[in-house]
Amino acid sequence: MSFDTLGLSEKVLQAVAAAGYTEPTAIQKGAIPYVLEGRDVLGIAQTGTGKTASFTLPMLTKLEKGRARSRMPRTLILEPTRELAAQVQENFEKYGVNHKLNVALLIGGVSFGDQDKKLDRGTDVLIATPGRLLDHFERGKLLLQGVEILVIDEADRMLDMGFIPDIERICKLIPFTRQTLFFSATMPPEIQRLTETFLQNPAKVEVSTRSSTSSTITQYLVATGGEDYEKRQTLRDLLAQAEDLQNAIVFCNRKVDVATLFRSLERHGFNVGALHGDMDQRTRMMMLDNFRKGNLKLLVASDVAARGLDIPDVSHVFNFDVPIHAEDYVHRIGRTGRAGRSGVSYTLVSGDDAKYLAAIEKVIAKSIDWLGEPLDFEAAAAERKERRKAARSGGGDKPKRGGSRERGGRSRSEPSEDVVSEAPRRERSRKPRPEAASEDRVVEAVQAPREDMQPRAARPSRDRDRERDRDRDRGGRRDRGHDNDEPVIGLGDHVPAFLLRDPRAKKAS
Repeated sequence: MSFDTLGLSEKVLQAVAAAGYTEPTAIQKGAIPYVLEGRDVLGIAQTGTGKTASFTLPMLTKLEKGRARSRMPRTLILEPTRELAAQVQENFEKYGVNHKLNVALLIGGVSFGDQDKKLDRGTDVLIATPGRLLDHFERGKLLLQGVEILVIDEADRMLDMGFIPDIERICKLIPFTRQTLFFSATMPPEIQRLTETFLQNPAKVEVSTRSSTSSTITQYLVATGGEDYEKRQTLRDLLAQAEDLQNAIVFCNRKVDVATLFRSLERHGFNVGALHGDMDQRTRMMMLDNFRKGNLKLLVASDVAARGLDIPDVSHVFNFDVPIHAEDYVHRIGRTGRAGRSGVSYTLVSGDDAKYLAAIEKVIAKSIDWLGEPLDFEAAAAERKERRKAARSGGGDKPKRGGSRERGGRSRSEPSEDVVSEAPRRERSRKPRPEAASEDRVVEAVQAPREDMQPRAARPSRDRDRERDRDRDRGGRRDRGHDNDEPVIGLGDHVPAFLLRDPRAKKAS
């Protein structure tokens, strides 16, 4: 089957041919005809199978009729991350080269003013993240009554990660007669029930087993210790031994671990970049662009890079942390082995990861092979228990402040593998701290009035100052019954005349 049989317009077919595609993928064969018919679609397919083109191509065909009006977009595409939104915009620019359509991108990290100008000119295709979309709507810069097609991409993540209230609100602002398209790589049953709220008699297109992984990806598990310095050493060994490693994405569960691992790999001479949600938009796009162009060999990332990013030539994926949510494993390793290419994934497994690994193998319905000796989870659990017991009892293995590493935590109980490079920095940072002020000093500093504001007779003598300083240096309070204590004279030698007057005295006539 070719694209000519799907009912796409001539302009779209010319753009597809110019892009070098001749045959549609399975999800494209199933979804495009339904979209062109105007039906709601629920599409489920493996990552990297062309879901974006499944709604991009038919939308371009349908948008050839009609025109855009100011602040009233004709179609709306919701994406969970800025990177996915920018990627969809690139698809519209590539396949819509023969169309004169206005495409607007509403994402965070970009000026509201520039986005308002695009909306004022009229928008055929509006691509947005939910938060920024609602910001524009609340500012009165956007009207949603003219939306004809609503696309919710990566639907399970949009619904599962707290976007439900925003999506429900957006759907209420859009005409009921709209066409709604859901596309995702995974669709758990509890999430699928939620889609019934948004879809009307949808055409279900499922071209692969739910949460399945591509057969072109070779998957391995690698046993490692639970401490971060052990995992970093294991990762470096894998990077040095991996065959045909062109480039790779290294996934971490936490943003702080992304930054730490990035610095460690950089210190050890690797050509590496970092990507996580706390980075500003300009830096994130620059990192992705450098990785696509081959300027970076490794990209350490959080799950912000796990969903839908189309980087075709990724040869390897490394899971520095086992993902907590099993579906995230499918998305992570789906960054390699795309469009029929082969890929390799390695997942570092410690003694704390037994239940997460079991959940992953249950979701993908297969066992993952071990590279080398498999991890003995019972022995690892016993060792971890003994280490904690020794730490509580104050034994020789007692960890430093911060304790042993728990799930998602960080260990400082062992020396870092970067001790050579980090030692000078630690030595420089070990400067003596000034002694903290005692409670007496703080109270005296707050209560003591400035000397120049006291009456001359009430100012303490130099002898008493020196005696008080000696008492402070000894670290204790002066004895409250000290014989040398002098009575405090509140107003000094001078009392104002109005205080000496008898308030009961009658005013002289």
